[in-house]
Amino acid sequence: QVRLAESGGGSVPAGRSLRLSCSPSIYTSMAWFRQAPGKEREGVACITVNGETKYADSVKGRFTISRDDAKTIVNLFMNSLEPEDTGMYYCASLTKLSSSCALMETFYTNWGRGTQVTVSS
Repeated sequence: QVRLAESGGGSVPAGRSLRLSCSPSIYTSMAWFRQAPGKEREGVACITVNGETKYADSVKGRFTISRDDAKTIVNLFMNSLEPEDTGMYYCASLTKLSSSCALMETFYTNWGRGTQVTVSS
């Protein structure tokens, strides 16, 4: 198992932007999940090694996931943040190479400890 490390969380007012980073980027599908207080963890975005991406409907058009395998980083650019985006954000990856990604928690085997994002109204 690989321990992933997230960074870049913080507290911002609504409408602002944040960039989350996850390292190391592993050469397989990777994803970002989030968990709001009192709610289940949900998939936010994922990316394959070929750069194919998927997004939750709630973040489409506002969030962008990207990867830089040379720098071993996966980023989540979050724009136009809303209070509903508040939560702990987790990075996840597979262990084996895959051509697909999914916004399902059970799809992934490696996880980080999370970074907190708080958006105030």
